[in-house]
Amino acid sequence: MAFVLNDRVKQTSTSTGTGTINLSATAETGFETFVAGIGTTNKTFYAIELPGNAEFEVGIGTVTDASPDTLSRDTVISSSNSDSKVDFSAGTKNVFCTYPASRAPSASMLASTYAFNHSSTLSDDQTISNAVLAGPVTVTGTQTITGTVVVV
Repeated sequence: MAFVLNDRVKQTSTSTGTGTINLSATAETGFETFVAGIGTTNKTFYAIELPGNAEFEVGIGTVTDASPDTLSRDTVISSSNSDSKVDFSAGTKNVFCTYPASRAPSASMLASTYAFNHSSTLSDDQTISNAVLAGPVTVTGTQTITGTVVVV
């Protein structure tokens, strides 16, 4: 099982309630199915929305190649139900692969959002292990850095 993101993955569903989503047999025109684009047993970010209604959900789900193919709703990131699973009404929902804004690094975010085990103001001796710094990052004075540093 891997975490996979892919462009242009979209199907529909008529599933209701808060359970696993049964996906339509085919992708929307010009798109791939979740099984083709993400792969069975893999996890991905998803969005579900009911057109003409305020119901939506964004989360992490697991794709299963079955009859019908399914998408489990493992972790909800945001939704119209106070960021909990939505009890979807009847109707045809759009289900697609997405990249949630809350998970994307941005130049306007603070480095402390993406660097762990440190204070947000680096002073004196600090250790940052296995982290990504999202700018702007300002370094003043003389710094001694050990390990691997990648600057983009």
